[in-house]
Amino acid sequence: MQELSLECFSNDVVRLDLTPPSQTSPISLSIDEEESSEAKIRRLISEHPVIIFSRSSCCMSHVMKRLLTTIGVVPTVIELDDHEVSSLPLALEEAVFIGRECVGGFESLVALHLSGHLVPKLVEVGALWV
Repeated sequence: MQELSLECFSNDVVRLDLTPPSQTSPISLSIDEEESSEAKIRRLISEHPVIIFSRSSCCMSHVMKRLLTTIGVVPTVIELDDHEVSSLPLALEEAVFIGRECVGGFESLVALHLSGHLVPKLVEVGALWV
């Protein structure tokens, strides 16, 4: 049986190591080792209504997650390695996608919230019920 590795970094961040099983392992995970970074990012965007991509060292993803959870949304947060960040659609340190649409980084998310357009957008994509 494959062992999964969980590391707790703080009260709200957990890293799950999904290393693919060895060839002799009877457990099969649906991880495509040949999938490119761009394809993984596109797939994750299509699978989650609200998703944040950031570098592991970026503290703004924590602030964005806090803003969204305060509103009532639990976003998916993906920490990318340096070589994977270049696969994001925009040249950003962090990127937030709501309903498959890139809203930008931290400043764009805050601007959307302050303008009063964030909550309606979250309701529209089904990430928030009011």
